[in-house]
Amino acid sequence: MKFQSQLLKVILMSTLSLFFILAPLANQADASSGINSNHIVSAANNVMGTKYMRGGTTARGFDCSGFIGYVYKKVGVQLPRTSAGMYGAGNSVKKSNLKAGDLVFFNTSGKGVSHVGIYIGNGKFAHSSSSKGVSVSKLNDPYYWGSKYIGAKRVAKVSQVASK
Repeated sequence: MKFQSQLLKVILMSTLSLFFILAPLANQADASSGINSNHIVSAANNVMGTKYMRGGTTARGFDCSGFIGYVYKKVGVQLPRTSAGMYGAGNSVKKSNLKAGDLVFFNTSGKGVSHVGIYIGNGKFAHSSSSKGVSVSKLNDPYYWGSKYIGAKRVAKVSQVASK
């Protein structure tokens, strides 16, 4: 009985020691490999003005989901190819809880999810529209986007960084 008690203490102490040795290393790895909101916004800004191209997934031209896939791939996140596929990924986010890097979805066709953008903060989102290419629009635009909004998803753990 005494032996079991001592063995249990040794195991407990070893486990705690290992935890205290490895915990700082785990935090260091998270900090160096994490995605922050500035990475996403910067990747989107780097292709701002790129023309719209149906089926486009490169900086020569993007459709809406091609743009999102391109930006997220630049920060190390793979997403489904289509806006509907992207809507099936991640966790739902209330409009009032949006953070930079969240994906915002719209019904522009009357048939469900048909457009996607990246929320960049301050009530705005970046997207590739057929009329303007990669550009920024207001999420609550009363003339178009506001009435087309259908939801948002958080598809990656993105740390929020204050804008400069």
